[in-house]
Amino acid sequence: MAANYTYALGRRKSATARVRLTRGKGQVTINGKPAEEYVKNSKYLLKVLQEPFTAIEQNNNYDVSAKVTGGGTSGQIDAIRLGIAKALATSNDDLRSTLRRAELLGRDPREKERKKFGLKGARKKRQFTKR
Repeated sequence: MAANYTYALGRRKSATARVRLTRGKGQVTINGKPAEEYVKNSKYLLKVLQEPFTAIEQNNNYDVSAKVTGGGTSGQIDAIRLGIAKALATSNDDLRSTLRRAELLGRDPREKERKKFGLKGARKKRQFTKR
């Protein structure tokens, strides 16, 4: 039996999103909750979540189910956005160039820099004293 969904993985900072994309009415579910409830009414993050669909001009044609772990809310939403774009590109190869031009298929590689030995943080030194 063939699967009726497209799967993709999206990552951003320390967040990882496993995204399933199916034909539907435009419902977005994140960790079992509706997206509006998950992001606590942040209109900006909801808009970021819809960017792949507005790029291909098919806003309410797909349902999204995402399982997200790690990171904060903003990183998680960016990871889901990358997962949605990847799933759209694998489901229909003609959409790949449109999503690439909208800069939705590239992963943002910036990660948190690790703390170094002998320092207060990644780069912060100890306070200077003259003695």
